[in-house]
Amino acid sequence: MSSWDNRGVNPPLHLPSPTDDLQSAAHQVLSAVFGYTAFRGQQAEIVQQVAAGGDALVLMPTGGGKSLCYQVPAIVRHTRGQGVAIVVSPLIALMHDQVGALEEAGVHAAFLNSSQTGEEASRIEREMMSGRLTLLYAAPERLTTPRFLAQLASLHERGLLSMFAIDEAHCVSQWGHDFRSEYLQLSLLHERFPDVPRIALTATADDLTRADIIERLQLQDARVFISSFDRPNIRYLIVEKNASPREQLLRFVRDEHEGEAGIVYCQSRKKVDETAEWLKSEGLNALPYHAGLDADVRRRHQDRFLREEGLIMVATIAFGMGIDKPDVRFVAHLDLPKNIESYYQETGRAGRDGAPAEAWMTYGLADVVNQRRMIDDSPADEVFKQGQRGKLDALLALAEATDCRRVRLLGYFGEQSVRCGNCDNCLNPPTTWDATEAARKLLSCIYRFHQRGERFGAGHLIDVLRGKATDKTRQYAHDKLSTWACGADLSEQQWRAVLRQLIALGHVAAEGEFNTLALQDSARAVLKGEVEVRLREAEEKKPRGKASRGGAKPKVDPALGLDAEAQERFEALKAWRSEVAKEHGLPAYVIFQNTTLAEMARAMPGDLVELGEISGVGAKKLEAYGREILRVLGR
Repeated sequence: MSSWDNRGVNPPLHLPSPTDDLQSAAHQVLSAVFGYTAFRGQQAEIVQQVAAGGDALVLMPTGGGKSLCYQVPAIVRHTRGQGVAIVVSPLIALMHDQVGALEEAGVHAAFLNSSQTGEEASRIEREMMSGRLTLLYAAPERLTTPRFLAQLASLHERGLLSMFAIDEAHCVSQWGHDFRSEYLQLSLLHERFPDVPRIALTATADDLTRADIIERLQLQDARVFISSFDRPNIRYLIVEKNASPREQLLRFVRDEHEGEAGIVYCQSRKKVDETAEWLKSEGLNALPYHAGLDADVRRRHQDRFLREEGLIMVATIAFGMGIDKPDVRFVAHLDLPKNIESYYQETGRAGRDGAPAEAWMTYGLADVVNQRRMIDDSPADEVFKQGQRGKLDALLALAEATDCRRVRLLGYFGEQSVRCGNCDNCLNPPTTWDATEAARKLLSCIYRFHQRGERFGAGHLIDVLRGKATDKTRQYAHDKLSTWACGADLSEQQWRAVLRQLIALGHVAAEGEFNTLALQDSARAVLKGEVEVRLREAEEKKPRGKASRGGAKPKVDPALGLDAEAQERFEALKAWRSEVAKEHGLPAYVIFQNTTLAEMARAMPGDLVELGEISGVGAKKLEAYGREILRVLGR
């Protein structure tokens, strides 16, 4: 039995023969299996490197086509009798969907994880040991067990271990944003099977993380491929948090993304639950997701998000890694992430289909204080803490920036770019003001507290600056300070913005359990008037070109440009796809992505040959669904 007819279907796949050169073989696989006519960017070079038996480290943005970089060489090597490729993946949901998509395309793949019965696992192990599987997905914990290593050794002895693919490779690095200790043991793969090619892949890694991945996975001889980190279809929006950030989020969703799929990230489980419940009370289709929920509840919620349209997932960072849903139209942050890597990874879950999407974040003074405190209170050593502070500072610089967000974001990853014209700062350049005098007043007030051996937080400081009489100001006789009411010309919101930005700039620190304020060394130059302080004004602006409630909503559907008749065909195809997906127990996009359905609706292919020329229609899918698609199209 061929590894290509596991569902009893033997489509006319024009697969390469063992004698074909690797480049030709890779293109045949790309066309016959995945339905694409050409590789994108560096994909062809990466596939060539791994198919030829070399190692590779691949840094490619979410949605950039990382999976093809290991799936194509795995298939090529399998057709040459080199056996099964082992894919290290940290998430059960990702394994399920990746395997489902491969099976739909005619590739014999499987996964091994804790969701299976012993009988199911044994059956898959037999398939693996026979060499019939093309790809096997497994978690790192399973991969490094003595039993599994012994099975790999047996495959290797028989020449049936074709390659290793290590997905989400940043998990191996202590400097990465998603460190997982079980990844550290993956160096065993090189030590035990040094002649088996390896490819490690990640969407986010700065120079420090990249070096750590290379060292820990022993990839010193690997070719490193770094693609552009730019996701030009994503618009970055960062707004100042007001008294009701949930209302800010609701306005954003209703104005810009009513009825569309999105992810909302919150820092705590409690906030996730409360936000999801509140969004539901406002008539939105929202679900919570965090590690504190029962495993079955998490699975059901994730399955609904992947399979339903227009659902909003409110989650902690426990949700999202490896989520392949292509039509997520927005990612929102109600709390500040830990660093730019986390921010980039999480926002990258929007717009994987290439259609316009938005990354929206609201943040304020409390976010800055909380993130700094979490670093300071962590049990890590000082070297690690200093590294984390540097990463947080870079994120704060992005949040407070008055120039192009995208230039800043890409610059963090070492990529030069030009003003994008598609972020909030480009669309609506923020107003800045000379805040030198205001900064000196604020710093002077903290200095007066210190002179008296006192420490206070933001609220009391602002009361003193604005001359607001309270029990506390009277108790400490702060109405007698020289700085009393020296800042009465600014509102409380404006002072909070000044303080937030001074903390972000490193002139002030919030310390201890009560977040009392302390001056930092750099504050001295500001106090002496040696440094000009220019800050962005404390106001939230809506970018130009975005619709207000009741206005013309921007079209972000991949079917953009379809006339009325083509739109009807598109909707009919989506309805048909939904039924097929339910029958197969898979997300709809695994059957066909919206972009492929839209092209079918637009092109109106007249026969199977013309249908097979549409991007995303491989041979197996053409054989399995071609006639039904033509029927739906009325051909």
